[in-house]
Amino acid sequence: MTTAATPITTTTRPRTSILDRPALMRLAATEYDQFARMLSELAPDDWTRATDCPGWDVRAMASHVLGMAEMAASIRDGIRQVRAAKKRGGIFIDALTSLQVEERIDMTPDAVERRFIVVGPRAANARKRVPGVVRNRKLPIAQPVGDEMEDWTIGFLIDTILTRDTWMHRIDISRAVGRPLEVTAGHDGVLVADVVAEWAGRHGRPYELVLTGIAGGRWSAGAGGPQIEYDGIEFARTVSGREPVTAVLDTPVPF
Repeated sequence: MTTAATPITTTTRPRTSILDRPALMRLAATEYDQFARMLSELAPDDWTRATDCPGWDVRAMASHVLGMAEMAASIRDGIRQVRAAKKRGGIFIDALTSLQVEERIDMTPDAVERRFIVVGPRAANARKRVPGVVRNRKLPIAQPVGDEMEDWTIGFLIDTILTRDTWMHRIDISRAVGRPLEVTAGHDGVLVADVVAEWAGRHGRPYELVLTGIAGGRWSAGAGGPQIEYDGIEFARTVSGREPVTAVLDTPVPF
């Protein structure tokens, strides 16, 4: 994939998705399917392996992803989870993810896998049905991005972030268990390109970016900027905060 990414103008408005909604919904459905398939291929010992997220083994990470899918699939459960997380205080997203893991602490790996197979498609369908009048509203809770807090639309969370979160955790688990990540240009490559476009818009500086691998491509904006070369997946991991940043990759992108 070779494109010229034009930096997106930074405004004080709540952040919205970049890709069109049909593409975003295809990505969501495919990612849930990919995540379910990955869980089905895990060996019993894989579930206890540590991940790059401190304190989470594979089972805890899968429990979080399942909890987030349950939240997306059911308005009632979404409201319940939000209320329970708010009662815990502190940073909301940390309280929410901890809740999701703790509520599934007694589930066996097989139970997590079986439940995700059921809930994933439900979550994809529920997200697809959210009307524009809801998606265009501002999310009530500001979200941390790097060292800053920013406002998002509900649509940015539902259409973009919930897919990115699942995708990045699929990458985390593949690394934890030492198995190749299933990558395609038509899915992972589109997710990476979306991350690049947001990254470019967030920093607004000239750059030349070459990302290698199946999910890679070439992007640029302006003149005289730094020349950056990374593996496509590693680029996403770096701007997500999972890998040390360099001076030219110091702009975080939320996942």
